[in-house]
Amino acid sequence: MFTGIVEEMGEVLAVREDAEVVVFTVRGPVVTSDAGHGDSIAVNGVCLTVIDPDGGAGGTFDVELVPETLKRTSLGAVTAGTPVNLERAMAAGGRLGGHIVQGHVDGVATLLSRSPAERSDELRFSLDPELARYVVEKGSITVDGVSLTVAAVGPDFFSVALIPTTLAHTTLGIRRPGDTVNIEVDVIAKYVERLTAGYRA
Repeated sequence: MFTGIVEEMGEVLAVREDAEVVVFTVRGPVVTSDAGHGDSIAVNGVCLTVIDPDGGAGGTFDVELVPETLKRTSLGAVTAGTPVNLERAMAAGGRLGGHIVQGHVDGVATLLSRSPAERSDELRFSLDPELARYVVEKGSITVDGVSLTVAAVGPDFFSVALIPTTLAHTTLGIRRPGDTVNIEVDVIAKYVERLTAGYRA
């Protein structure tokens, strides 16, 4: 489990194919400081398993992406040199600074517009109508692994307001209209829907 509080902005150093699997080599000195084989690290909000931790001088790690991950996330478009948001799985007893994030992406959205203010930005994203029922104003949503509060929501869009820290320390500060991002809606909303299904007409 993750919290959506990005620990560092890393970089994909290499992308290579091994049969149907794609392997990323990612630089992230903070998240590799205690990473071991089999640990989970969220890369742009996607929970991936470390297969080759360096954690020493290089501060890099390798992860494998199977066709399902490539099909359902924006990581299929990543190339060497792409910056990515990184977060280690939350330790038991750690602070839940954002909200409950699984790293299981629900869909891909497109940045529709960016409205800069003096120190903050408002970003509007497309929203799959199938996911819109899980998104509420002032609720939580994860965008490329960043836990955010929904400022406004419509049938096919939502917007968020980014504080200076988020702009400076995550990839959302450099996203431009037309860019695609990974979206994870609040898992609690999905569980509530499932549990109440038998009681609804």
